[in-house]
Amino acid sequence: MAMEEIRERYELAMERIRAMKQEKTVSAPFYAYFQKMADFILEMDAYRASVEKGEPERLSLAELQEQNRRLYGDVAGGAYRESYANPTGAVEKLGEGYGQLLSFVYTELRGMIIWAVEGRLTDMTVTAELFIELYNAFEEDTPSVENLKEILYWHMSDYCDVFIPDRIREQLDPSLDFAAKLIRGADLSDPRYLYRFGEYITENELGVSRFLAGLSQSEIDAMASTFTEGYRMGFVAAGIDLSKKKTVNIRYALGFERVVKAAIGQFEAMGLESIIYREARHSINRRPQGSPGYVSSKPSKQYEFDHREDMALYLDKKLNERRLSVLHSAYEEYKELAAVHAGPAVMEIFGEHPFMPESCPAALRLDAKQQEIMVTYNSEAGQLVNRYIPGDQRSFTIIAWPIPEIGDNYEEIFREIVKINNLDYHLYQGIQQKLIDALDQGEYVYVKGAGANRTEMYVQLWQPENPAKEAIFENCVADVNIPVGEVFTSPKLTGTHGTLHVSQVYLNELKYMDLEIRFEDGKITSYSCKNFDDETENQKLLKANVLFNHETLPLGEFAIGTNTTAYMVAKRYDIGAKLPILIAEKMGPHFAVGDTCYSWSEDNPVYNPDGKEIIARDNECSLLRKTDVSKAYFNCHTDITIPYDELDCIRVVRPDGSRIPLIEKGRFVLPGTEELNKPFDGM
Repeated sequence: MAMEEIRERYELAMERIRAMKQEKTVSAPFYAYFQKMADFILEMDAYRASVEKGEPERLSLAELQEQNRRLYGDVAGGAYRESYANPTGAVEKLGEGYGQLLSFVYTELRGMIIWAVEGRLTDMTVTAELFIELYNAFEEDTPSVENLKEILYWHMSDYCDVFIPDRIREQLDPSLDFAAKLIRGADLSDPRYLYRFGEYITENELGVSRFLAGLSQSEIDAMASTFTEGYRMGFVAAGIDLSKKKTVNIRYALGFERVVKAAIGQFEAMGLESIIYREARHSINRRPQGSPGYVSSKPSKQYEFDHREDMALYLDKKLNERRLSVLHSAYEEYKELAAVHAGPAVMEIFGEHPFMPESCPAALRLDAKQQEIMVTYNSEAGQLVNRYIPGDQRSFTIIAWPIPEIGDNYEEIFREIVKINNLDYHLYQGIQQKLIDALDQGEYVYVKGAGANRTEMYVQLWQPENPAKEAIFENCVADVNIPVGEVFTSPKLTGTHGTLHVSQVYLNELKYMDLEIRFEDGKITSYSCKNFDDETENQKLLKANVLFNHETLPLGEFAIGTNTTAYMVAKRYDIGAKLPILIAEKMGPHFAVGDTCYSWSEDNPVYNPDGKEIIARDNECSLLRKTDVSKAYFNCHTDITIPYDELDCIRVVRPDGSRIPLIEKGRFVLPGTEELNKPFDGM
């Protein structure tokens, strides 16, 4: 759409919304809703104009904080309970059906905050026009919920050929440089720069920024180098030519801009331009389990949880086919950019108070048919991505840093994590080779929990045909997956069975209590947790956020973590429940449900440092790619770790039935691995 046309439509929309403030043509209880939303849109119009003039850059820190509280106050903390954004509150005020629908609309409208900051007039215009169309429907008489759903359906259908291509371009085109330009040009010693992103800013973002501002440039460069060098080494280890790539996507949390700025420079030295985009705002681009992009603290995690499946309001098979068609066209349009994209470099954060979601019966939820549609979409979208950005030609890296919410010892903990991220990988490489030498002799691995932990797993292993040249476990040090400390394999599904149980675990930003998953022939047969009193709610929670709406998932990975130093730090500061899976998976055995670690790149030979090829890159599901790729991949991978203090033993069982103990009573007992127990001895 031509910008001149959009600006004209935008001005007409704002004029119409200003007129609403003088009208009383909508009856109660909807009048109050439309008046409040009109106020919000007009505030966004004023905010956009002030950004265009550069006014926020001249405000004091206190003034920016007050503005930020005003922008997000309606959904922050306890205020969310009374907000129209809360489906329960909206239903109470507006009635069943109407409440869910208009709560959804408010959530879409709230995207205007960041569209105003970025000057995305098209997004602001079409969303304001949707609001006007709905308002008009209420002017003469209260429309039916079905009529309102139809308006929303056609809005999404009509504009998905704008929203989806824009999202793909954000992910591939370095000329869309809002964040990168801000990071390069801002005075990062002045925390006011944080408010220029338009995101919700808390003491987490301010605290991180202040802490990093106090570090020397050499310390910042070293932190960034751990990250960027891990990325580069991922390409070396996989035998992929990085020189053919031109872009890298940096994903991070606000506050870490000094490290990101250094990383941008280091990536440039590798020939890579950095692409930095934020989480998606349009529901048609959001994923129920979270969307990639840079982030800040959430005003309300319950708000995010309640709206994670908003697509349920309009998703059907016809629209899904349109989404896939538009996605294909978008990748075809940007195929040259896709061909030179190297993959993501991710900085995770941890330390937030574990979030236990409340059940919200009024929230929109995908029904069984829609869940199937989403599974189909994710499968076909995954195949499209692999066609334009082949898995065997891209890589990634991921690292994690704490935020102030972790506790009073934040700076001390941060420095400990820096040390963990830079542990001597040569030491671990040698110790882990001892574990691999033992594991490669096994027919299966036996894992048993201790005390109240009910885990009892039998993990079937692939058999190397030439043990002198082949291995079944990868010796994972610290390249794509920082910090150091695990050996992992793709298990053989046939014969793998048992129960996986953990007392509590934090997965995909949600805390699960008493999680139990049962496997037969390597696939999930049942699952449960104790988050809610209602078992049906527990089942829905797990299916949506662990199984990603699949009926079952295979065991894609089995690993043994060796980073006892990280475990000791977690114990010392009592932060085990707050650690991200990236670190937690190195602190005990872990099991991943979903795809293998070699997803989409199984045919790329991978070698351990001793020169042996890792042959366990496939399982019986991924092998189906050779006959029907739609059945081979699940487009998810969730690691679940058993901490050492919930672990009784890990034993390798040879084909003749003899056993090699690796861990007994939570301690390493295999000769050559005793060094890993030293952190325990100091506890």
